[in-house]
Amino acid sequence: MTTSRRNFLRLTAGSAAIAAGLSACGTSGPKSSGSSSEAGATGSGATYWFLTGQPQQAIREAQVKRFNDANPDTKIKTTEFQNDAFKQKIKTAIGAGQGPTLIWGWGGGGLKAYVEAGQVEDLTDWLNKDQAALKESIFPSAFTAATVNGKIYAVPGETVTPIVLFYDKRAFERIGAEPPKSWQDIMALVPKFNEKGIAPFSLGGQSRWTNMMWLEFLFDRIGGAEVFQNIFDGKADGWSDPSALKALEEMQNLIKANGFIKGFSSITADSNADQALLYTGKAAMMLHGAWTYGGMKASGKDFVTGGHLGYMNFPPYEGGKGDPSDTVGNPGQYMSISSKASQADKDIAKKFIANNTLDDATVDAWVKSGSIPVVKSAKDKLSSITDKNDSEWLNFVYDTAANAKNFAQSWDQALSPAAAETLLDNIAKLFQLSISPQQFADSMNGVIGK
Repeated sequence: MTTSRRNFLRLTAGSAAIAAGLSACGTSGPKSSGSSSEAGATGSGATYWFLTGQPQQAIREAQVKRFNDANPDTKIKTTEFQNDAFKQKIKTAIGAGQGPTLIWGWGGGGLKAYVEAGQVEDLTDWLNKDQAALKESIFPSAFTAATVNGKIYAVPGETVTPIVLFYDKRAFERIGAEPPKSWQDIMALVPKFNEKGIAPFSLGGQSRWTNMMWLEFLFDRIGGAEVFQNIFDGKADGWSDPSALKALEEMQNLIKANGFIKGFSSITADSNADQALLYTGKAAMMLHGAWTYGGMKASGKDFVTGGHLGYMNFPPYEGGKGDPSDTVGNPGQYMSISSKASQADKDIAKKFIANNTLDDATVDAWVKSGSIPVVKSAKDKLSSITDKNDSEWLNFVYDTAANAKNFAQSWDQALSPAAAETLLDNIAKLFQLSISPQQFADSMNGVIGK
C-alpha cells in the first residue's frame, strides 16, 4: 500500500481506526469512478462533486444526508469520482461553465485559475458579515490557500496535514546530543551522526516532492512567508530573492555535507522505504508529512509504541526572518461555489457550507478517523483518544496547525500544473547538484505566472 499525501490518513472509519494505530496506508487514488450517491436526490437543484475513498467519502456523504434530511425541498445531488477522474472531469466541466454548484478542491493554484476565469463566487463579504462565527471557528492559517488577490473564494474544511521533522530518540542517545533547535544545529549534527554510521536524514528523493518540503521550510525560515507569496502572486524574478538564493545554497550545503542517506535519489516515498530507514535506526531524522505517523506505527514494531519516535516543527534559521510557528503542507481542503449556478442553488450551497461541513457531527467523525479537522473545536474532542502515543501525536498536529502564523500550501499544489512540473524537475536537479542555486532560480523565474 502506498502513502498518499493528498488523501491523508486514509483510515478505517470509526473508533477502530484509533485502536489500529492511525494506520496511514493509502492509495494514490480512490477506487470507484463517478457515480450518483444515495445521499443525493433526484430532480433539479444544487450539485456537489467529490472524491471516493474511505473514511473521507463516508463523512462527506453523511454531511449531505444530514442536509437533505433537514431540507427536503432543497436537496443536494452528489456525484463521486476517483481521484484522477475527478481532476479531469472538474476541470473540463468548469471550463465549459457546466461545473457543479459546490466545487471541492485543494485551493491554491487550481482555485486561482478558477478565479481568473471568473468561475467561482467571491465569498469574502458573506464570510465576514453573514458567517463571521463560522470563519472565526476555522484555523486562520487555513485561509491562505483560499485567498486570491486579498479576497476569499473558498471555505476551508476537512483536515490539516502539516509537514513534520521526525526523529529517532535512540539515535540522539547514541551520539549524546539533543534534537536541533536551529538550522545551524542541524548542520552541526550531520558529522556526528555520520561518524556513528547513522545517516543524518532519510529521504525518498526519487519522489521529488519529498525534496520540495525542505525548500518550503528553508524559504520560510530564512526569508519569511512573503518570499513564496511573492512568487505565487506572480512577482517577476521572485525566485531570485536573496533569501530564496540563500535557501537554495543552504540546501546544497546540507547535501554536500552528506546530510542524507547514501543513494537518496533512488529511494521512493511511495514504497515507504524512507520511513523504514528511520524506524529501523539507519537514519536519525526525516522531514515528512504527518500522514506517515500511522505507517510507522503499523510497520515499525515498537518504534512508536515504545516511545522512540520524536517529532517537532522545523527549527528556525538563526538570523532568519521567518516566524518559527510557521508550517507547510496541507492546511485543509476547500469548497467554492460556482459563479455560473442559479441564485437559488448558490443559496443552497451557502446553507450547506454554513450548517453541515464543519458541524459537530463532522468534527467528531474526522477525529474518530484519526485526523485533525480544520477547526478550533477539535481540541475538545481529543480527550476521547485513550492511546497515549496517539493522543500526544494528534495534540501536536492540532497545536502546530492552530498556532501557525502562516500555514503554507505545498508548492506543487499552490502553483499551476505546468509551473509545478518545472519546479519538481528543477528540484531533482538541485538535489543531484547538477544545477546551481542561480540556475534553479533562472529556470523557475521563466514560469512565474504560467
